[in-house]
Amino acid sequence: MADLSRVLADLEEQLAVSANLLQDIASRFQAAMTAGLLGKPSSLKMLPAFVNVPTGQEQGTVVAVDFGGTNVRVLLIELTGQGQAQIIARRSFPLKNKQANYDFTTASVSGMQLFDFIAGKIAEIVPTADKTYPLGHTFSFPCRQYAVNEAELISWTKEIKTAGVEGENVGQLLQAALERNGLGYVQSLAIINDTTGTLLTAAYKDNTTDIGTICGTGHNSCYLEPDHPLTKQPMIVNMESGNFDQIVQTKYDIYLDQNSEKPGGQRLEKMASGHYLGEIVRIIVSSLVANGYMNGETAEPLNIPYFLSTEDLSTMLADHTSGLNAVAKVAADRLGLSELKTSELVALQTIARFVTIRSARLVAATWAGVVFKIDPELKRRHTIAVDGSLYEKMPGYAGYLAQAIKEVLGIGNNNQVAIRLSKNGSGIGAAIAAAMVYSPTKYKKYDYQC
Repeated sequence: MADLSRVLADLEEQLAVSANLLQDIASRFQAAMTAGLLGKPSSLKMLPAFVNVPTGQEQGTVVAVDFGGTNVRVLLIELTGQGQAQIIARRSFPLKNKQANYDFTTASVSGMQLFDFIAGKIAEIVPTADKTYPLGHTFSFPCRQYAVNEAELISWTKEIKTAGVEGENVGQLLQAALERNGLGYVQSLAIINDTTGTLLTAAYKDNTTDIGTICGTGHNSCYLEPDHPLTKQPMIVNMESGNFDQIVQTKYDIYLDQNSEKPGGQRLEKMASGHYLGEIVRIIVSSLVANGYMNGETAEPLNIPYFLSTEDLSTMLADHTSGLNAVAKVAADRLGLSELKTSELVALQTIARFVTIRSARLVAATWAGVVFKIDPELKRRHTIAVDGSLYEKMPGYAGYLAQAIKEVLGIGNNNQVAIRLSKNGSGIGAAIAAAMVYSPTKYKKYDYQC
């Protein structure tokens, strides 16, 4: 097993993100932010969200729609100020259901039918028409956004092909459906994505929050730009940071990228998000087996892309038994590797840890880039709001993020940045955005494309 130990040492070096590399990535990320804001070539899209952060005093009963895939949620939320929000009612429903004999995701169904279906669900949770109810809409699909409630769908993703929505203003489609269904007293006022919602939800309670991040199946970050070029006012910017490409790839990353749906795109996401971490580990282990560094009995699962999930990595990392029984079970069930020696099981767990630590340190480096841009002398406190299964559930992940931030900020600045879990951002954040617009600070419509 001496050879395996040597290979692990080499792998650790390849996947390491040193303190110096943290600083380098942060600088490159900051430069990409500046270029993107000015409309210059950049891997960061820097999309304007047309909304500031809340004061924490926004109040009222607000409707929220969380539409990020084939399952949709509608919520009735009471904002009471002082950073407090309560979900009064909610409905969760799939857009396709074989038992109920409907499917609103196919090209044979119109956008009118889709949004009428959603409006019908909203009718189930909204009281009678005794007043106007502002509505916020989390819509996590590629859009051209011109104002806080003007977002044109560029293209559907996530298996949805509904006709007559691409190229249309999603806010207008929803409002028309509300009016057709006798819900004209519900006013669609804001459209945001889930990352912006995460920031808004946390900022409603903590006014030092100026970065929002999703660390889950996918990865993205947004932040509060103090002086946006479009408005000369503070505005949240959706960076689409998963596309950041100023990071050196290992041979394993290159293989994954070349065999992905969009080679060359979403480089950071492919190195850091939950959808890909298990696949990186599978590719590394496959290479070790092929080169004779692991000698267990092998079977087909080792060669099935994405068969090893991030949940499996979590199980492996949480295993503290002397025989690494959970690691052995994952190896057998998900990689087809049975009869592994203890040293080989330790190696599997170690590889999972290397990949997980790299993910956290890469993400932390991008956060540092944001902090250095908006507060170069680190004079203010900053809170980073995070949602997603990696941050919440992956053993050690939150600690790896915190350690990396401390390293990149340097001694003496360790208390300047706090990292906080922000749950339910897709719903509560949309409600907060609508409440902000309802007591409206209106943004001018700009001819600005993502």
